[in-house]
Amino acid sequence: MWTRRTRRGWLRRVRSDTGMTTAEYAMGTIAACAFAAVLYKVVTSGAVSGALQSMIGKALDAQF
Repeated sequence: MWTRRTRRGWLRRVRSDTGMTTAEYAMGTIAACAFAAVLYKVVTSGAVSGALQSMIGKALDAQF
């Protein structure tokens, strides 16, 4: 039989926040977008872009 104490404990567990709230989703989305923007800037910079093109060129010109 349910006692008040048992029922309160059960309701507290059922009602607890187990996921992210809307504000947390918004902050996570903003952080992911900021990280993507920084990563894009780094990859498209002259030095990194040149290194990537050089690496891809060497891979395509490799002798088998």
